This record gives sequence, structure tokens and C-alpha cells, in this order.
Amino acid sequence: MKSLLTCLSALSAAATVVAFAASGPARAETPSLPASGAKITIKTVTQTLPTLPQYTQVELPDYKAAKTWSHDRVTIQPSTWAEYGVKAADILPMVRQGQIDIGAAPLAQVAGQVPFLEIADLAGLSPDVATAKKVAEAVIGDSNAALGKFGIKIIGTYPFPANILFCKSRIGSLADLKGRKVRTFSASQNDLVTSLGAQTVSIGFPEVYGALQRGTADCAVTAALSGNAAKWYEVTHSMLNIPISWGTGGYYVSTKWWDSLDPPVQKFVADLYADISAKQWALAARGSVDGVACNTGNAAECKIGTLAPKSEEMTVTEPSKSDLALLKRTLADKVLPAWVSRCGKACATEFDKTVGPITGLKVTP
Repeated sequence: MKSLLTCLSALSAAATVVAFAASGPARAETPSLPASGAKITIKTVTQTLPTLPQYTQVELPDYKAAKTWSHDRVTIQPSTWAEYGVKAADILPMVRQGQIDIGAAPLAQVAGQVPFLEIADLAGLSPDVATAKKVAEAVIGDSNAALGKFGIKIIGTYPFPANILFCKSRIGSLADLKGRKVRTFSASQNDLVTSLGAQTVSIGFPEVYGALQRGTADCAVTAALSGNAAKWYEVTHSMLNIPISWGTGGYYVSTKWWDSLDPPVQKFVADLYADISAKQWALAARGSVDGVACNTGNAAECKIGTLAPKSEEMTVTEPSKSDLALLKRTLADKVLPAWVSRCGKACATEFDKTVGPITGLKVTP
């Protein structure tokens, strides 16, 4: 236990440095709007559950502050997937049809019609949050070009802490996934997990707790902090702390609605989501350590999530060098080729141009 706490403390120090780098420079000023002008109410449906820190600690405080910052001209009516009874696939149609003004979902989960969006969060691509942020920033322009065909654009990005593996029984390496049923939430995660000999199951995040409890799934991929917020420590016993992905998401608006906003209001909303995005990236860096600490009962490092009760503390295995090598090799040999097959040669060219210089990977020979 002592060695584990030492390891976690070292990781926490490293995460603090990464959080500073990931959050970018401090904002020169908060979003503001002149006092005179029409009022607007904005309906949002963003995070999966109302208990997630991304919602409670970042979005809701900014939404509340928006009334003050805008001199009561902008009111946000927030909600979550669970409260609205929707899934990731519903978000873009709801935005496009005007049912909500701003929606949010991981890019890989809304990539059914736009496979290019997977580029921001391919399984195994980003070993740390700083890399994930660089990749997201590099591909945002092309992502909006692809979404523009559907009358949608991204006005901000957000990640989760590192998406790792939760399992009901002990998991000590990626090889232990063989033969298990693993909940995944993106096509590239499917490619990764099946190549390791596991069976994938598709389950919406709010339903994963029950699936793990019933044995419909043996393991599940999510951020340690998200699993903590959903109390997965009650139905799983071990974690493999290997960064499979970051759940990089977007805040989506319809271009019709966006273009209808008065320029000062549009700038206010853009600045609001720039502020939210910066805070979300910083939270992801801190949360990657915090979620593991909270699930393992490490009170000294558990600052954001909920400390698991003594009887439900989880075990955590740090990835070996061979596991990290296997993840990188599977990305190159299986995940990237499968994505190019779905997305086309133009996507491969774009990957080499935008993501290649960041990751050192190249799709085309």
C-alpha cells in the first residue's frame, strides 16, 4: 500500500504540471455583454449524468455566472442526457432540428455519419492529456468542415480524464481482456478490444452500472472520475490504469441558430465556451489521478470525486512497458487501418498532415 501511495503522489505531481500546460494561459477577462439589448434563453443538453464533475464543477458554475456576466441578458437552461432520456446518437439531430441550442457528446460517439470525427480520439492515440489537447486543436477546423455539411459546428471542446478499464474481477494487463465482455463506446475502441480477443458490448453510460451488476459486461471503459461519479466501485473491483482514450467531445450548435445570434451575443457565447473548455481540459488532467485515488480509497489524493467506502475500495494496476507497447502497436496495426477503411484515403492524408507531427505516427507508407 505504501508503494501505491508513493506512486500516486508522484503521479499527482506530474498531473499538476500537465494541468497547467493543458489549461493554457489564464483568460484576460471573463465573458461580458453590454447591459442593453434583447434577452435570450439557451437550452443545453451536455454531460451524460448530472453527477459528473464536468457538469457540476465546470459547466453549472459558468452557466450560473452567465447571468451576471451578461447583465441578465443570457439565461442558460441546462440538462443532461440522463435527464432528457437521450443517448449520444441523439445529440446532433436534436441540435440540427432546433430541439436544443447547444449539445455535447464525445466526437467518437457521434461519428456514425461523419467518421472523420474519430480522428480526435482514436483508441491508443494520446498517451497524456497534453497530447489529446494538441490533437483536438489540430483537427477542429477539418471537423467543422465535415460537420458543416449537416449544418452543425463545434464551438468548444472538452475531454474526460484518461479512459481506463474497470473490471469485476482482477485485471493485470491488456492480455487479461481475452474472452471477456467489455463495454466500449467508440468504433476504434471496438477495434482495439476485439483485436485483444475480447467481445465488445454497446451500452449507454447511464446503463453500464446495471450491466456490470448483472454480468452483461465483465469490464467497461470510462474515465476513473466518471466511473467514480456513477459509483462503479460498487460493482467492479479492479482497474487497469492505461489511457485508452480521453472521450474528447465537442459542444455543438446548428449553424442556422449560431448565425441568427446578434454578433455581441455570439461573441459572449463563444467566450463562455472558451472559458468552459479551458476549465474542462484542466479538470481532465487533475481528474486522471483523482479518480483512481477516490476509487482505491486514497483519501489524501481524492480531492474531486467521492472516496469509495472501505468495503468497496478497488485495486489498481499500472500498465507495464509491454502493455504500453502493445497499445501503441495495436493502434498502428489495427485501429488506424480500420479507421481509414471507414473514413477513406482523404482522412489518411489529413491524419498525416495534422496529427502525424504531434504523435509521430503516419498512416500512409
